Amino acid sequence: HVTDPQAPSTLPSIGRPADEVMADLTTKRSDDVRWADGRTFGLVFDGGEDVRAVAEQAARLYLHENALNTLAFPSLGSIQSEICGWTSDLLNGSRAAGFLTSGGTESILCAVLAARDRALAERGVTEPELVLPTSAHAAFHKGAHMFGLRTRTVPVTDEWTTDLDAMADAVGPDTALVVASAPQYPQGTVDPVPEVAAMAAEVGASCHVDACMGGFVLPFAEMEGRTTQPWDFRVEGVTSISADLHKLGYAPKGVSVILHRSRELRRYQTFDFDGWLAGRYITPNMQGTRSGLPMAAAWAVLQYLGVDGYRRLVRTTLDTADTIRSGIRAIDGLRILGNPVHHLLAISAEPEIEDETRRIDLFALGEAMADRGWHLDRQGPPPSLHMTVSAGNTKAVNEFLADLSEAAEQVRGGATGEATQYATLE
Repeated sequence: HVTDPQAPSTLPSIGRPADEVMADLTTKRSDDVRWADGRTFGLVFDGGEDVRAVAEQAARLYLHENALNTLAFPSLGSIQSEICGWTSDLLNGSRAAGFLTSGGTESILCAVLAARDRALAERGVTEPELVLPTSAHAAFHKGAHMFGLRTRTVPVTDEWTTDLDAMADAVGPDTALVVASAPQYPQGTVDPVPEVAAMAAEVGASCHVDACMGGFVLPFAEMEGRTTQPWDFRVEGVTSISADLHKLGYAPKGVSVILHRSRELRRYQTFDFDGWLAGRYITPNMQGTRSGLPMAAAWAVLQYLGVDGYRRLVRTTLDTADTIRSGIRAIDGLRILGNPVHHLLAISAEPEIEDETRRIDLFALGEAMADRGWHLDRQGPPPSLHMTVSAGNTKAVNEFLADLSEAAEQVRGGATGEATQYATLE
């Protein structure tokens, strides 16, 4: 946490003119990453100036509205229902039902909680377990910590997908939830969802597919002819899916969708309480008060883009990711982990290089790219630089690859970089 040393240490006793306040905020932003220039691969996903304009207009309309009470704000109830319906259609959930959340982490927390309560209600499981690969999002571990589940992690294969044999050994009578990802965040590969879901179904457990990164990419990629193994509600045994609108749905932060296969399964997510002096209190997720702004902005972006707009953005994104993968593989000493075919990838170093003068330290490379104005997350093991490609990166792809090649030569055989790892969780 960094505080401006020039900032006042106390709240001003007299309010300041609005133009001065806005000028200070503008100054504060001067060192932030230049996401609008396509120089950050994560954090913010840009659908273009026209998409931004639509979202900003909707945001102004719903700046102050509160989705805690949709009887008072029926428009937000309608917005939530319609977005969940449209998403359900994309994910082939003919009977699916869900809610909007503040982001992927909250959607995952809701899935963990619902699975725990379902396991208790339907199977009497009092010591629930969560089975997940080491590639699964950290929010699952956060959910297990918060809601009292034991985690049983299993390794991944050489292709960075779930080790099915290890998972079969881990799934058992106390399993409440089994996790798959489409795609997983660290290396961008899609887990074998049919096999994972079958294991969960065999013991009566829930199976959550984390499609926070892929929910608004994979359906449109399939329309564009880039098919992958089944992963959505077409797979028997999948009980819930999360999909983030504020990622490749190109809505502003923070809005995500969590869908359950049926209304009966969705009820395990809802908190209903009337044991206090203010009457009945019902919330569908972790929050009480919920801002209407991101919900309305997401609704507007979905309507503005439609299927054709998303297909165009996904086509652009995947073509850009292909170009980046080809460019990385052309640089001596660098490789892509696994064989991701969508929009996420991890850059790592070739481990077989014996000549120390030709080796590349990945974290040093990350620092050299940061010096050139590029934001790449650091992760590991193994040490790697993570990229989430979106349509907003297209404008800068040639400059990025040129800088990457130059930076690789700069650090080749040189000093190591800081071993600090940065993971983008939202």
